[in-house]
Amino acid sequence: MPLDAPIRAEFVALLGDQDVIDDPVRTRTYECDGLTGNRVVPELVLLPRTADDVAGCVRICARHRIPFVARGAGTGLSGGALPVADGVVIGLNRLNRVLEVDPENRRAVLEPGVTNLEITAAAAPHGLYFAPDPSSQQVCTIGGNVAENSGGAHCLKYGFTTNHVLSVEVVLPDGSLVTLGSDSAEQQGPDLRGVFLGSEGTLGVVTKVTVRLLRTPEVMRTLLADFPSVAAGGQVVSDIVAAGIVPAAVEMMDALAIEAAEGATGAGYSLDTPAALVVELDGTVEECDEQFAQVKEICDRHGCTRLHVAGSPAERAKIWRGRKAAFAAVGRISPDYIVQDGVVPRTRLAEVLERIEQMGSEAGLRVANVFHAGDGNLHPLVLFSAAAGETERAEELSSAIAELCVEMGGSLSGEHGIGTDKACSMPKMFGEEDLAVMDRLRSAFDPDRICNPGKLLPTPRLCGEKPGHYRPHPLEEAGLIERL
Repeated sequence: MPLDAPIRAEFVALLGDQDVIDDPVRTRTYECDGLTGNRVVPELVLLPRTADDVAGCVRICARHRIPFVARGAGTGLSGGALPVADGVVIGLNRLNRVLEVDPENRRAVLEPGVTNLEITAAAAPHGLYFAPDPSSQQVCTIGGNVAENSGGAHCLKYGFTTNHVLSVEVVLPDGSLVTLGSDSAEQQGPDLRGVFLGSEGTLGVVTKVTVRLLRTPEVMRTLLADFPSVAAGGQVVSDIVAAGIVPAAVEMMDALAIEAAEGATGAGYSLDTPAALVVELDGTVEECDEQFAQVKEICDRHGCTRLHVAGSPAERAKIWRGRKAAFAAVGRISPDYIVQDGVVPRTRLAEVLERIEQMGSEAGLRVANVFHAGDGNLHPLVLFSAAAGETERAEELSSAIAELCVEMGGSLSGEHGIGTDKACSMPKMFGEEDLAVMDRLRSAFDPDRICNPGKLLPTPRLCGEKPGHYRPHPLEEAGLIERL
């Protein structure tokens, strides 16, 4: 139901006319996140400037039972920030201040619109940095990182966002402002901070985050190694970990991903190799020297055809520029593509990549692979042409690949979340009782189901139904379908 003028007037009274957007052209800017195949134009877009503004917006939504979706930079890839047609989007980009950097206690206090890279930039003068670094770190925001429990290349050694967040200030769906967790390392009571991390915006809106900072490593050593097959590269990853080495990052790219990344960045990748690994070690000079020699020996043992060691910070940055640009660069070799995200046990990497190649061949579509090999976090990119009518086939293949990861003993998502993209696949990973527990937890925070509805959890019965109390489907009322 369209929001009427009196409700809009309440938002204007709170924020001012300039920060309440209802122009159809401007609201269309917010119709999707990085999962561009799913689009819904919101009724209103609200642009608060403070935590109190956010709380005020949510209180109005709660009073009128208006669904709302919080949004940062919109870089999510699973539809987690997809608007609701008769609802509002609460944009958080104007809450973008680094409130405090506390070098003595190695922590920083941030508003949710601060980008991931800005955290490290603020900490760097103190010899500190923020470890989780998604590939989109230049633009993705810490609020979104908290919602999705984001990962990145360096999470093999340092963990995900949840391992680096001490506390979050959030606006709950009734408009109350609370702090979950504390600045202390030892926290009392149930870990509600942990419950909120990775809840994909379904439990409330982040308005402040206190993160842990790490000491910048003494040295970093980075190499780029080519292999005659993806299987050989995968075995190198297993052998490195089996040798007791925990690299700061191990990334793999296949031939299609290399072609795209090299064309976009000129990072120095080989265009005639089936697979390449980026391996990075960090720590003390002695530690890195010893482990680096071991890694090179393992690469040679598995038929490495070219090994390039970054000789300077500029060369290291060049290698990473190619890897981090790979997703966007795929647009050079395909008019459309879907970025999928799943996890498999590291020992099954070669097997699952062969299955993906087979599935792509059967679907008549190409699949590029660029991923965090160290923790088995795959990112298959399904290439297709919407103009050629391949969209539905691509979406089916993308979902099938995510469910294959579960079949292989892994997970539907490593870092991008479930969102709307994979909510219907959740029963492939969790039993009915498991999902019911998650649903009850969500209801405890949001009994009226107005906070980012339609994300993360499937409906209790048929995917596509709205969650919550029973409401007859229009087709039921028309006598065309029967509820079992």
